[in-house]
Amino acid sequence: MAEATTENQAPVIDFVAVKEKQQKTWGTGNYAEVGATLQIVGEHLAESLDLRAGQKVLDVAAGNGNFSMAAARRYTEVTSTDFVAGLLEKGRIRALADGFDINYQLADAENLPFADASFDVAASIYGIMFTPNQRQSAAEITRVVRPGGKIGMANWTPDGFIGRLFTTLGQHIPNPLPSPALWGTADHIHAMFGDQAEGIAIKRRLFNFHYLNPEAWLNNFKHVYGPVKNAFAALDEADQSDLQHDIISLLNDLNVADDGTMVVPGEYLEIVINKA
Repeated sequence: MAEATTENQAPVIDFVAVKEKQQKTWGTGNYAEVGATLQIVGEHLAESLDLRAGQKVLDVAAGNGNFSMAAARRYTEVTSTDFVAGLLEKGRIRALADGFDINYQLADAENLPFADASFDVAASIYGIMFTPNQRQSAAEITRVVRPGGKIGMANWTPDGFIGRLFTTLGQHIPNPLPSPALWGTADHIHAMFGDQAEGIAIKRRLFNFHYLNPEAWLNNFKHVYGPVKNAFAALDEADQSDLQHDIISLLNDLNVADDGTMVVPGEYLEIVINKA
């Protein structure tokens, strides 16, 4: 997947191979079960973007469509995209149940099949941050938004729960890619979007993971959340036990509940970019 040609050179990353692996990873398990719990994040972002009825809105790497649903509730014209067909179908089922007319389209966040300046607003909730070629996906989401339009994102921070979870997974399964949690840092956002932005507003928010206990969280994520499920599948029994110990320890460290249940705050950045 990645190799260095000399000792001092950075690894050469085969983005096509990485993307194929990621597509399988996110198609594994049932991310829609996790994604549905995050709906409040979509509602917050829609409000911060000040969506208006009739606007053309794009949801990039939408998963099962949390932002798509929030945008549709505000009477916008929504196009929901992802590179995993099964997740788009789960989103379509949600929209049908709630009576929303949302356009669903299979699309790669690094090569969006839309003309320049096609949308008033483009957004992504915990999606675009996982693309392997980060600058390419940033350029694409910017390209399809009209001048004066907005780009919105919710991205997990490196020091928050999910950022630390991915650090823990990386200690057991090395990953040659830059960390997705870079998207949860103000410096990285300004570096990728600053030269085409009239303004960038960044707010730290928390999403609380509510579960019966840490063990219940892990048992659930081992079955429905592709990155965790695949990490365990790649390890032998002894290494699985070590990974389980490390994740439970992380959950116990972050758990703020005092009644035997689990409430783990997950920090993320809510980002609103006004395109110049």
